[in-house]
Amino acid sequence: MRSLPGCLLAVVGVAQAQSAPSTPVQLDRVQVIATRAPRAVDRTPAAVSVLDGSALETAGNGATLAEKLVGVPGVLARTRQNWAQDEQISIRGFGTRASFGIRSVRLYVDGIPATMPDGQGQVSHFPLGDAQRIEVLRGPFAALYGNGAGGVVQLTTADGGEPDRVGVDASIGSFDTWRVGANARGAMGNVDYAIGASHFAAGGWRDHSRSRRESIDAKLRFDVAGGELTLLGNAFDSPDTQDPQGLTRAQVDADPRQASPSALLFDTRKSARQVQLGAVFERSFGATDLRVLGYGGQRHVEQVLSTPPSAQVSPLSAGGWIDLDSPFAGLDARMTWRRDLAARPLDVVLGLDVEQQRQDRRGYENFVGTQVGVRGALRQDQRDRVRNVDPYLQATWDLTPTWSVSGGVRASRVTFDSRDAYITARNPDDSGRVTYSATSPVIGVTWRPSNAWSMYASVGRGFETPTFNELGYRSDGGSGLNFALRPMRMRNAELGARWATDCVRGELALFDSDTRDELVVNTSVGGRTTFRNAGPTRRRGVEGSLAIPLAERWRLDLSGTWLDAEFRSDFPACTGTGCRAPVATVPAGTPLPGVPRSQAVAALRYGGDTGWQAQLTGQRVGGVTATTAGDVRTEGYTLLDASVGYRMRNDAGHGRVFAGIANLLDRDYIGSVIVNDANGRYFEPGAGRALTLGVEWSWGD
Repeated sequence: MRSLPGCLLAVVGVAQAQSAPSTPVQLDRVQVIATRAPRAVDRTPAAVSVLDGSALETAGNGATLAEKLVGVPGVLARTRQNWAQDEQISIRGFGTRASFGIRSVRLYVDGIPATMPDGQGQVSHFPLGDAQRIEVLRGPFAALYGNGAGGVVQLTTADGGEPDRVGVDASIGSFDTWRVGANARGAMGNVDYAIGASHFAAGGWRDHSRSRRESIDAKLRFDVAGGELTLLGNAFDSPDTQDPQGLTRAQVDADPRQASPSALLFDTRKSARQVQLGAVFERSFGATDLRVLGYGGQRHVEQVLSTPPSAQVSPLSAGGWIDLDSPFAGLDARMTWRRDLAARPLDVVLGLDVEQQRQDRRGYENFVGTQVGVRGALRQDQRDRVRNVDPYLQATWDLTPTWSVSGGVRASRVTFDSRDAYITARNPDDSGRVTYSATSPVIGVTWRPSNAWSMYASVGRGFETPTFNELGYRSDGGSGLNFALRPMRMRNAELGARWATDCVRGELALFDSDTRDELVVNTSVGGRTTFRNAGPTRRRGVEGSLAIPLAERWRLDLSGTWLDAEFRSDFPACTGTGCRAPVATVPAGTPLPGVPRSQAVAALRYGGDTGWQAQLTGQRVGGVTATTAGDVRTEGYTLLDASVGYRMRNDAGHGRVFAGIANLLDRDYIGSVIVNDANGRYFEPGAGRALTLGVEWSWGD
């Protein structure tokens, strides 16, 4: 990109020679795969952000996806300072109600879902150190991924192949945080390989928040049966991660670094481990491509809650100690045809997506006698199964050299089946079965008036079922699943533009999403939370980003989102703690909880391929409500981060050393909220000033 003075001279030159033929700079020809049919960004009728190369580098410990996604418009990604719970990631206001895990956003690693069929996802096993690219898909086209797709985040790990190379990285930082990683990539005969491993540990900014994580991933690729076969493996282990829980407002004011008293009393903690394997076979038959992905794995979670013994007196209590085994498997098979229609290119994708998850769930009392925080008597034993069978069809037709149209439809059928094996005289059979179905169509058009400009519009429908956690309890205290719950239904529309010249690169999108049957908390008492449908909601706003060259090696990156998210009709809701029944009316116009009205990021960067690097980043996030009723609110905050580093390259390899300071001004702020927490512990304070020192080096390329 030219410097800003050079840009101004170029603009004057263009103005003086408008009658002369011009050759505009071409938009990025990056191929995006988030829409399943690989397309150049400027021919995709959807908001897609692609992070690769230096855009994936951070000056932090590199252990969270939130670090990578800072500055992606429309995305709110928060590290919760609680490694026992997953990060909070929401897209355009979808997903903020999740108290743990990630909702309303579909997650993938090398095509394998990290979101289960019921819509609950997690990113703790993401091999961030081996990421080659991350794509973020927003808007109507996300619905083609099925249940709960308010957006899509897809990580692709690096491939093997010649030349052989070996890489290492290490970082150490504040709060007893450190991370080491290593990877090897290359070829042995006709087999390409890529293997990576990492170890992360943190004492934690808050009390009782110590954690440790190990992971390993592998990718093998070779030719077979006239096509290409890729084998994928991933293993993750995080034992005895401490859970400091959220805090009340009074506790935050007294000491934001403290853990809740109940966390210390019960030694709240979580252990998680996961192993998964996958295989992708791809083969071309002239103008026809076949791709088949199969995968399977198992995740085990053991978690100690702080549910008091008095709340477990009820015969319906599931206890305060969770033991969960979750085997999962799936198949995604698709055929792609490339033909000409009326002498213009036409691509058609026909596929079938089948996913299944089983949850062997046991609940125990978290006390024995007067001792708490230990496994006690069995209180729950059930087998839950969720399965979806989704055929889908997509097509893209280049009508003219400047106009193209894309569309698709997905028919989803999601079945929940629960079998209760813990039945007593006072605890009835909670078995049940329910099926949800939906058809999700989407269509979009793209116009490229020049090689530097691209504009698009798209509309579509989507849906989101309740998860097993939301179906688990009925509001009336009866047995069986909460059959009264209906899936959320969304109508999405988007209008956007992209431009890229030697001077400026940018994107702008206007979006609107109307949802009916929004899921909200109905009651929450004694460790049992029930849900209900609230009625219609609206999420509408504008998002954009801009990259501006200021001088040689200097660049300014800007991004921002304004989002109006609100309930559109009155409905009854719980207020306060220990709510046994809705006692208040939430009026139309109340903002959706956890959704900031505005957020913006500005990053001033200095550097090139080698030599000194520096960056100063400012982030502003608006305040949010922490309850459905909107009666608890946080203040917005502004953070400043800084980093400096040195990048080097020689005949042996290349690498960098860096130092980063997060929250440079040591501001106090609420980094995230736990929406509708039953104990009033809504607030998760953000970390104070933190220093990270790191080094990376790769031999062989």
